[in-house]
Amino acid sequence: MDFKNITVAGGGILGSQIIFQAAFSGFEVSLYDINDTALEAADQRFKSYMEIYKDEVGATQDQVDAAYDRITGFTDLAEAVKNADLVIEAVPESIPVKEKFYRELSKVSPEKTIFATNSSTIPPSQLVGFIDRPEKFTTLHFCTEVWKHNIGEVMMHSGTKREVFDQVVEFAKAMGLVPIPIEKEFPGYVLNALFVPLCVQALRLYVNDISTPELVDKTYMICTEGPFGPFGLMDMIGINTCYSIATMMGEQGDDDMARVAVILKEQFVDKGKVGKQVGEGFYTYPNPAFSKPEFFK
Repeated sequence: MDFKNITVAGGGILGSQIIFQAAFSGFEVSLYDINDTALEAADQRFKSYMEIYKDEVGATQDQVDAAYDRITGFTDLAEAVKNADLVIEAVPESIPVKEKFYRELSKVSPEKTIFATNSSTIPPSQLVGFIDRPEKFTTLHFCTEVWKHNIGEVMMHSGTKREVFDQVVEFAKAMGLVPIPIEKEFPGYVLNALFVPLCVQALRLYVNDISTPELVDKTYMICTEGPFGPFGLMDMIGINTCYSIATMMGEQGDDDMARVAVILKEQFVDKGKVGKQVGEGFYTYPNPAFSKPEFFK
């Protein structure tokens, strides 16, 4: 594995975490995003991760400064990928958005460049038709708060070269991740095959007025002894991502999820309350209700 230059497309909550983890692991990282406002928002996230890595990873100031200095932002895709050994796509969870991105990416990327999607729910076979190098396309899926939930799910599609798959697995290791190789395509990989149904059922309880987010999480946490419940998990993932998934399921005919999408958009996304990273979602942070002893009374 001889990757040196990594490009990440999309500096949102998870994209910015991927970028900082790669930079912290010694890679030169280019961030591509759609405008300067998006780059500035990502830069603020990087600065917050510097403090998190010192507090939770035990990093030194010199280490986080060096990681920050390895990151360069671009709004020109051709410039962002001109030296890329690997491009990790972390754009919104929408096939039309991804199609537009991959068609442009294919035109401007060097021949050597490998593409990997971080898509949460869209399998690579649904994207590969937009790409000029299907044999160099795979997935590399991360869990939020990547510095401590450090898995890297690498899933091939039927046309992925074994050499490419193995290189991406080795890159995941070099990023400080535990690689989860998946040699047969499956929607949701391992992580989201488990988590998405849990979150969807929690949202059904909510939208049908069966229970509240707090009661759902209380039930789950008491019975599993877990550190958070489905709604706390959605705050970690980012409610904007949950909104994208609910929208997609609604468009596929799921009436409950269509109603969920409307609620998430109006009550959370449009108000900027997209979860833990911004301090408010279903709960408020840094001290959410579920972290307090009285939550369980």
